[in-house]
Amino acid sequence: MRLRNIPGAQDAILESSYVVQEPQTKKGHWGEVFVKKQPLHIEVGMGKGRFLMDLARLHPDINYIGIEMYDSVLLRALQKREELEENGEVYSNLFFMRVDARLLPEIFEKGEVDKIYLNFSDPWPKARHAKRRLTSREFLARYDQILVQDGKVEFKTDNKELFEFSLEEVEEAGWNLEASTFDLHHNEEMVQGNVMTEYEEKFSSMGNPICKMVISRGCHR
Repeated sequence: MRLRNIPGAQDAILESSYVVQEPQTKKGHWGEVFVKKQPLHIEVGMGKGRFLMDLARLHPDINYIGIEMYDSVLLRALQKREELEENGEVYSNLFFMRVDARLLPEIFEKGEVDKIYLNFSDPWPKARHAKRRLTSREFLARYDQILVQDGKVEFKTDNKELFEFSLEEVEEAGWNLEASTFDLHHNEEMVQGNVMTEYEEKFSSMGNPICKMVISRGCHR
């Protein structure tokens, strides 16, 4: 659910050192943005950012960018990060940006991103809005323009209908389905190393099975 508009959110985002301003100017040069040039993973629709902050802490050898288009949601992520850094945690391998995901090919060069995470994305349930779903063939085409040759997309959701739609789109778009499950937490192989999001904790505690798929561009692309 989208958060209400928060006064001052836009100004806080513009002033934050955690947020990359004018990201289009970094296209082809993202390795220079970080302290170290390392593999780059992004999360599209990062919400309040806890998942990505957990990953950044667990994997200092990977650079991360969290993408969110709503000021009020991104502000929550900034506040959470500030709180953690005040307690001594440092995330030199993590930045945020406030952009619409449709602009990804304008922000990243081909082969500049190694992995994309999609977690509990908006299902856009009406058929006429299918193109807005982050696992639609339209978005898969955008990911294809920025991922490395063997780049991967990992998608998690509790929405079975959205997951089934996503599986169909993956097949139609000619991507490789490397792994999938309709019940992640009871799949011994796929749950290994799983980092949970806030939504994942909430939905799984209610007994809702979590769906996950891992797809790749494939060598033929």
